[in-house]
Amino acid sequence: MKFGSKATEESVGCYLAHSIRHNGLSLRKGHQLSEGDVSQLIAAGFTEVVVAQVEETDLHEDEAAALLAERACGDAVSVSPPFTGRANLFAAKSGVLQVDAEKVTQANLIDPAITFACLPPFTEVREGRMLATAKIIPLAVDQKLAQIAADKISEAISVAPYSSKSVAVVSTTLPHLKEATVTKTLRVLRERLEIADSTISAEVRVPHEEEALTGALSGDQLRKADLIVVFGASAVVDQGDVIPAAIAAAGGDVIHVGMPVDPGNLLVLGELDGKPVIGAPGCARSPQVNGFDWVLQRLLAGIKVTGTDIMSMGVGGLLQEIHSRPQPRSHPHPKQATKTVCSGVLLAAGNSSRMGDHNKLLALIDGKPVVRHVAEQALASELSELIVVTGAMASKVEKALAGLPVQFQHNPKYAEGISSSVKQGIEAVSEQSSAALVLLGDMPFISAQDINALIQHHSIEQDQLIGVATTQGKRGNPVLWNRAFFEDLLGLRGDIGGKPVIQQNPSVVYTVEVGESARRDLDDPEALRNAGGVLGQHSQKP
Repeated sequence: MKFGSKATEESVGCYLAHSIRHNGLSLRKGHQLSEGDVSQLIAAGFTEVVVAQVEETDLHEDEAAALLAERACGDAVSVSPPFTGRANLFAAKSGVLQVDAEKVTQANLIDPAITFACLPPFTEVREGRMLATAKIIPLAVDQKLAQIAADKISEAISVAPYSSKSVAVVSTTLPHLKEATVTKTLRVLRERLEIADSTISAEVRVPHEEEALTGALSGDQLRKADLIVVFGASAVVDQGDVIPAAIAAAGGDVIHVGMPVDPGNLLVLGELDGKPVIGAPGCARSPQVNGFDWVLQRLLAGIKVTGTDIMSMGVGGLLQEIHSRPQPRSHPHPKQATKTVCSGVLLAAGNSSRMGDHNKLLALIDGKPVVRHVAEQALASELSELIVVTGAMASKVEKALAGLPVQFQHNPKYAEGISSSVKQGIEAVSEQSSAALVLLGDMPFISAQDINALIQHHSIEQDQLIGVATTQGKRGNPVLWNRAFFEDLLGLRGDIGGKPVIQQNPSVVYTVEVGESARRDLDDPEALRNAGGVLGQHSQKP
């Protein structure tokens, strides 16, 4: 291809090297000039134009892009029509992206004019997502070079589609493990399986003992499933721990223990009767992305996972900031001894489903709405501001707080669960605040002194970054969050609060004993009556 200035009258059939916009005349870069175009240019006073002349050995940019993109397509991948030297590849099915990185690199080394970019290998993709793009930089390239690049990249991009699978789940138990935790874990797993139209076909609970787990893994109920997931009540610490030992005792093979993905380090991968068994890390109880997702997605897509595959996940395996370290990383804000500036976030968006026709936040205690009790104590504390997140019956909640210096933030997605309200509140926190204290609107016995104690014990120097109110050592609410964890809170989804983040960062959690108020909420009519509360006309749902 030759570039350069050419007399306008001699430029018919050439391609414009630059766009031209002049007195209503508009011709884009790469446009092939016709006789009519040339006449218009001459009439507009153009005596010369900068053009590209395609030689016989050249291939037009669109043709070259299409050639490269089409040859790169493997299974479950489609290509869009080329335009301005670009052709894009898309997922024809949902699944896991597979990339032959060596082929892509070899194609990109042929000539700087020929480029190909794609998503990282093993990215989880939905049908219709763009996977890659072939872009030809000049208006044409040597057709031999284009052909060589196309040959190099042959079927480098494919999608391993998800297939419906039956998943058996074993939960081991210990006295400290709550029933609610197991229930939530199963719900979170079901959500993960939805993309692959897969279901939990069997669910078993046994004591956290090798013999009990071995017996469960040996049962026909689990072995009929395509995949087995074990959620341990206690974290795996080595090859001889309960989960890997039970897999081996049941006649299976332990493929790998541990993984260089954080969170997700404590994953176990095994095989039983030719079917994969995952010993899930503790973080898999959370809906936040972790190493468990990477392994599960591949298995749901029918991709075999080896120990080498797992150990190759380290590059890109730091999924989020984890503060529970013997030597904590530097924090987003410099350590300082100055007083904590803490915002308050009061969650008042729920619809009080356990209260029937009433909203508990509007019930009266000593003649005052429950939510107003909470707000007044918060305003009497050292909090720098109070953000009230509303949802159901928002106008009535605002009326109940009339006259108080609070900032209302309405959450239109309150029905999606508590995480949506947490995010709404955290997003509204002042940039000057180094922390946020999240309060529940149905806990009217939390005092200003309780709130102040949580703020006063917050210390960056001592790595006291997440403060939890307790009752006789049992954790409750409210919870104070250093700004370093705001991003984690914004990443929550579903009907969960910040508990998963607390579990993932135990070394920076501090507790403040405040008495029974930390665990005394008004979840049902009986609890409200015991607290001296009264339901009235004002608290009825519309």
